[in-house]
Amino acid sequence: MTRRPTLRCTLAAVAALAAALGGMTATGSAAQAQTRTAASPLTPELERIRAAEAVKLYGDAAERPLGERKTSLVSLGDSEISGEGVGTYEPGTNGPVNWCHRSPDAAIHRTTIPADVTYNVACSGAATYNIRTGGSKQYADELVQGDNLAVKARNTRVKLVLLVAGANDDLQFGPVMTDCVTRYLTLQGTCEPKYAPGWQARVDGLVPKVEQTVKDLRAVMTGAGYADSDYRLVVMGYPSPIGPDFEDNPDYPGKLAGGCLGYTSDAAWGRNTAVPAFERGMREAARRTGATYLDNSRLFHGHEVCTDDTWARGLYVDVTNPFPPDENSVRQSFHPNRRGHGAFASCLSQLYAAGYREAGCADPASTGTPVLREGAWDDSFRPLKSGATGTCVDAYGAASRNGTEVGGWDCTGNRNQEWSYDTATGALRTALSHDRCVDVPEGKYVAGAAVVLWNCHGGGNQKFVRNGSGFRPAAADGLCLTLSSAKDPVRLQKCDGSASQRFA
Repeated sequence: MTRRPTLRCTLAAVAALAAALGGMTATGSAAQAQTRTAASPLTPELERIRAAEAVKLYGDAAERPLGERKTSLVSLGDSEISGEGVGTYEPGTNGPVNWCHRSPDAAIHRTTIPADVTYNVACSGAATYNIRTGGSKQYADELVQGDNLAVKARNTRVKLVLLVAGANDDLQFGPVMTDCVTRYLTLQGTCEPKYAPGWQARVDGLVPKVEQTVKDLRAVMTGAGYADSDYRLVVMGYPSPIGPDFEDNPDYPGKLAGGCLGYTSDAAWGRNTAVPAFERGMREAARRTGATYLDNSRLFHGHEVCTDDTWARGLYVDVTNPFPPDENSVRQSFHPNRRGHGAFASCLSQLYAAGYREAGCADPASTGTPVLREGAWDDSFRPLKSGATGTCVDAYGAASRNGTEVGGWDCTGNRNQEWSYDTATGALRTALSHDRCVDVPEGKYVAGAAVVLWNCHGGGNQKFVRNGSGFRPAAADGLCLTLSSAKDPVRLQKCDGSASQRFA
């Protein structure tokens, strides 16, 4: 039975949350020769495991030629992809000794990529040294994940290797989240000032470890007799499970009941700064190693904890497993739920079908259906500078709540001054959240009306037509977005071709 955490349980468990928020995983592929070689021998231990698995697959222990094997998909990494947070777990991975929390509802089992079998060897809490060749096991009954891949690659024809990793290395994402929640509950003040100055250094530290992990996994596949062209190696990034716009939820239950405990400004920093920096690091690791990269940093925008259609579980205390509660009681907190893994599966399926080397996935119109685009989503955002004032179009206060004013401000280069225009839908979107679009309030197309940010819904009052360097509402072609003075709101005014209606 699912139980909502009480304040008493929350306070008792939150100090242990760091150990429970085990990270996630990433995948990549380095450039290799496109010729196959014979598979190298496994160690006696791994060969015994391989033979036993072959018997289950085929009825005998023989290692078959590549073309005669069943096809497979394999995911490796940490809690982000193991299924932590879903709530249902495979036997033997839900304690009391092994806490890998592998879910039968994890993304790798739910794609539409044709395959005979799917394998989830990821484990909650895994760091890159639990994945790489020569690394260490997390639990006595677990293999190093790279060794597990070596076995699967000899018994099946692997079509996709998915890696999601890095959060449990230098970044220490779990302990940071724990500290932020603890500081909120104990009234110590926000955690951003504590972590922001050193955050980029943490990202820089984890990048080479992810790179080496990708190279090691590629070597595992080469050692199993594969050429690069035989399979896809994908590094998937992490979405932000939190955001500052939860009060726009018409059924907002409150921070305690909803599990979104923490200072709202810290949630904004996590979404706007911490996760984007992490994404750029993962993207760089994939590029350096030649891996396919799936940018999911915007995927949960509009679906964060406490929103009306959340794809992540908030702070959660399982008071029954184990009992008495310890750090494992809260390890499911701030991880993708079943719907979140469904979104991952959709993005992976689209990526595999499209064959892109780099792509981003998001839900641009709050439909609940992820959309894939080639390249990272962040590449589509840029500043809009007024031709008349030299100031930039700004989401005031770096906010993205419904009704946030949009106006001119001194150009800073910050995320709240970056915008993306979607030619297919006509949406003009802020870089702060893929879930917030420029909106003509109530569709009142009159001169002088100020535009605002609002939850993207694809309605007519969020559709604009780009004419040269200007924008006009699709439903009112005589009006144009106008920034008349340096720090005025952006308003609708009669189109006159003036510099105040041009944005570089």
